[in-house]
Amino acid sequence: MKAMTYRGPYKLRVEEKPDPVIEHPNDAIVRVELAAICGSDLHLYHGMMPDTRIGHTFGHEFIGTVEEIGPSVQNLAVGDRVLVPFNVYCGSCFFCARGLYSNCHNVNPNATAVGGIYGYSHTTGGYDGGQAELVRVPLADVGPSVIPDDIHPEDALLLTDAFSTGYFGAQLADIEEGDTAVVFGAGPVGLAAARSCWLMGAGRVIVVDHLDYRLRKAEEFAFAETINFGKVGDIVRELKYATGGLGADVAVEAVGAEADGHVLQHVTSAKLKLQGGSPVALNWAIDSVRKGGTVSVMGAFGPIFSAVKFGDAVNKGLTIRTNQAPVKRQWPRLFEHIRAGHISPRDMITHRFPLDDIAEAYHVFSSKLDDIIKPIVVPAP
Repeated sequence: MKAMTYRGPYKLRVEEKPDPVIEHPNDAIVRVELAAICGSDLHLYHGMMPDTRIGHTFGHEFIGTVEEIGPSVQNLAVGDRVLVPFNVYCGSCFFCARGLYSNCHNVNPNATAVGGIYGYSHTTGGYDGGQAELVRVPLADVGPSVIPDDIHPEDALLLTDAFSTGYFGAQLADIEEGDTAVVFGAGPVGLAAARSCWLMGAGRVIVVDHLDYRLRKAEEFAFAETINFGKVGDIVRELKYATGGLGADVAVEAVGAEADGHVLQHVTSAKLKLQGGSPVALNWAIDSVRKGGTVSVMGAFGPIFSAVKFGDAVNKGLTIRTNQAPVKRQWPRLFEHIRAGHISPRDMITHRFPLDDIAEAYHVFSSKLDDIIKPIVVPAP
């Protein structure tokens, strides 16, 4: 099969790899119909995440058709079209029993923190991802679901991570009716979080970014007010001014490891790898919410030290809530929101690339060319 393979930072190629096979009775083999490139894939592409091995196939957002199932699979049949959550999880451990699918204890040798994730380095289990023609889906009775007939395939694709994660970020913010919410980052997760804040009852939503085309998308897609932090002197002061001097009620950090805005922080994290990620947007979130407010952290960070302003969070009495999204928990509500016309996740998609051109897709996405928001990958039929 053809598959994207990692050859080192900023180096990808499409190669022939052996077709995946059934390794466990509860495995399935899925032929990929659509995949997507996530902003967190760029952290791998840029060499930000440890133990990203040569030859690994990225891609934790994909849908496809079941080609083969193991002998113990009962909930899927060959020919089913499925959406697959980015979480690999067992469904029965201490954490899965409590709905914390992203913290499954049985699918990742490094599971003191995160569980398993498709295509996201060996720190998350080493599972090959879906930027390929075929992918092995372990624990197939637990994760994948058949795509409902009335859900568009591209909407289903974006529910495998980006929109579900943004929705989860808005959930974690514990928004009360009429609250002012600030979302840092106007990438796909930030856009989804901003749109979802309205569904949670927010009375005002502000999105912060430094790229005008992404801010325009936030206005069109998420109906949000926007601030370009590159065009104001002090973004925290600007947000305090915009909220009557108190600060926002809640903030959602949807940027993560490569946040711009502070040269030293960016260099020490993104270039020198001395931090698990640039904490610029997270520190802005801590500083810009009111005392007693809530900060929801959705951005992806590495496991090592980051210079987060935790003392300020303590002294302000903030609640900080974060996790990798337990994606499948969000699907029933998101299906209903799509059916009711409240959301259309596929409206975030701006670019479609054939699998053979995936190196170009990563370059365009990484360099923020051609007003790109969300690229998807289409394997050849």
